[in-house]
Formats: sequence, C-alpha cells, structure tokens
Amino acid sequence: MAFFKKFLQKICDDDSSTGFKGGPAGTAYFGTVKADSNFNAQNDAAKLKKAIETKGVDEATIVELIAKKSNAQRQQIKEAYQQSTGKPLADALKKALKSDFEEVVLALLMTPPEYDAFEMKRSMKDLGTKEAVLSEILGTRSNKEITAMKITFKDVFLVVNVTLCDILFINCFTDILLVFLFGGLTHCLCFVQVLFEAGENRVGTVCSVLINVLTSRSEAQLCKIFQYYGKYSKEGLAKALESELHGNLEDCLMTLVKSAWNKPAFFAESLHLAMKGLGTNTDTLTRIIVSRSEIDLLKIIQEFKRMYGKTLQEAILKETSGDYEKILLALCGTQ
Repeated sequence: MAFFKKFLQKICDDDSSTGFKGGPAGTAYFGTVKADSNFNAQNDAAKLKKAIETKGVDEATIVELIAKKSNAQRQQIKEAYQQSTGKPLADALKKALKSDFEEVVLALLMTPPEYDAFEMKRSMKDLGTKEAVLSEILGTRSNKEITAMKITFKDVFLVVNVTLCDILFINCFTDILLVFLFGGLTHCLCFVQVLFEAGENRVGTVCSVLINVLTSRSEAQLCKIFQYYGKYSKEGLAKALESELHGNLEDCLMTLVKSAWNKPAFFAESLHLAMKGLGTNTDTLTRIIVSRSEIDLLKIIQEFKRMYGKTLQEAILKETSGDYEKILLALCGTQ
C-alpha cells in the first residue's frame, strides 16, 4: 500500500506539461457525442422540465436531450433550467429517475473534471477503497485533466492521504537521471536500462525507480521505451512487471503501460471485463462510456470489435436493459 500511495502522489503532483500522459493534441475528433447544431438551451430546459413532470416520466425525451448534446451544451441547459425554475436540474432528475439510468444522466450533467473527482471520491467512500478505479482515472488522464480535477475538488485528494513528502526517491543518482535523461533514442535506451536494472535484473524490485520512470514520461516516450526494452529482456516490459510486482502496484503500473501503448484497447478490455461472466459492473460501464464519449469512444468501439469479434453495442444489448441500455447506446452513437 505504501508504494500504491506513492504512485497516486506522483501522478497527482505532476503538473508538468511534459509528464507521462500528455501528448500534442490532434485535430481529429474520435468522440461519439457531438454538439447539437440546432441547440437552444432555454427550449431544451423547458422540454426537460416537461419530461420530468410528466406522469411516469418521459425517459425517451431525457435521453434525447441529455445524451445527444455535448457536455458544454449540457452545462448551458443546467444554467437555463436553474434560471427558469429556481432549482438545480440534477436535483429534479434525482427525484424523477432511479437506478443505473439515473447514474448515467447525473454523470452526463457533470463537467469532465467534476465527474472524475466524483468517481475518485466515490471509490474511496465507505469501507474498502476501489483501487482499480483510482488506477484507471489517474493512469489514463492527461496532466491537464488531472490538474483540472484537483482544482475542481481539492478536498477529494485529501482523502487519498498522500502528500509530496510521501515521494521517496531511491537516491540522488535516480533524481538526476530522471531530470536530465529526457526524450530521444539514446535517452529512451537509458530509461530502458534503468527499468531493467531496477526490476528483473536484480533480486528484489526497486519500486521507486519503476514508479518514477513510468510516471514521468509522455505516452510517446513510453512507447519507445517499451520497444527498446526487448534489447534487454526477451519477456517484454509488461511480462516483466507481471512477474516482478503484485497487487495494487502491479495494477497501477500495468494501467500506465497498457494506456500508453494503446489507450482505446485498454478501455475496450476494461469494458469487456465489466460485462464478462455473471453480473455486469455497471459502475465501470457507465464511467468509461460517459468519460470517453467526447474523447475517443469511436476508437474504443473499433478496438472492442477487433479484440472480441463483436461490437460494443452488441455486448451492451446483451448485458443491459431498459432505459440504461438505451442511453448507453445513444452515447455510443447507435440511437
């Protein structure tokens, strides 16, 4: 648990634009949810009010008005609803809706930083922390996204119970190495050697080194490191981490590796596992589809089909039902 806390702290404290997850922003859009070209916040707020107050609640209209608008447009609808009724839209929907459908709708009303912070807080609520959720969020978000989350809900991170003092570097040499060895082929090879010497080439793993290297490189740099790791090991870095580590720390670092190598594939695997076997993990299903709907859900859908031979929509149809199913499909661009 000590090293798991160090992992969280390292990520939470890294505001640098050259941190491990931030690459140059592309111009292509891979989200499934797009802004409504005929958007009118006041009209949508009025329609939502009517849908909520209709006897039995008009869920179909709620899906249409919430799931098929961009997040920025939803924020305008919330403001228009508040102005016209004097009450928060989220409160009205909480009273009108229930179960997983309610969870998705309320999640869509939050801004991305608010939703990430909400999920972080929820994962640490009550008895037992859901470390997998912490790993997923902190291991796949850009530094900019994590900074926005911290600004939105600073008190959430007090619950994580980690501070800068929790970061313990292995020695001064490692500090210098991490500061000066940056980018380029030669530097990537140096990082590969550092990882190899700290892990499988010694008895006992130096976890601090693994954490520092894997949480301080951009995704492009990590991909180069993974490629060149084969010069030192026949296993590959992923296999090496699996054999050297265990528990939460292994899950955290494997999240970083998989996310850097192919983030859509990582989320596709997470969605598959959420729907595999008896019972569906609706929390994971909701969190990934909502949070990636305006980022890369199109790519996730493509990876899901490639990896599992069926579409994500087919899996959703099999594993869910009712209004929850309808709103997830709408977010996937199906309805």
